[in-house]
Amino acid sequence: MPAPGPAPLPAFVRADGPDSLLAILAKPRARANAVEGVQGDALRVRVAAPPVDGAANEALERHLAEVLGVARSRVQVLRGAASRHKRLRVVGLTPHEVLQRLGLPPYDPSGPGLGRGRRG
Repeated sequence: MPAPGPAPLPAFVRADGPDSLLAILAKPRARANAVEGVQGDALRVRVAAPPVDGAANEALERHLAEVLGVARSRVQVLRGAASRHKRLRVVGLTPHEVLQRLGLPPYDPSGPGLGRGRRG
């Protein structure tokens, strides 16, 4: 019997070499910073900062770095700086490490979805 391959990944995260790329749906001007869970093909993240002069992007990078336990410099907005829909790179973490650190359960493509993530 062949060895099983790597577990499938949810649509919001994918590998890019040793890094991970995340599809994010950002909600600026929230009461508090929090990773809410998965919405469609994106990870929904609330940030308290307003979307003015890059403040929400900085807050998003800072919050995800804190939740993932990496330096702020390892989380970078690649696309969507002026949009709620963003693409972020997390340097040095695999997609499976990202899922684990976000506190999301392992992905089951036949299941009802990932539900809610870690708040903080």
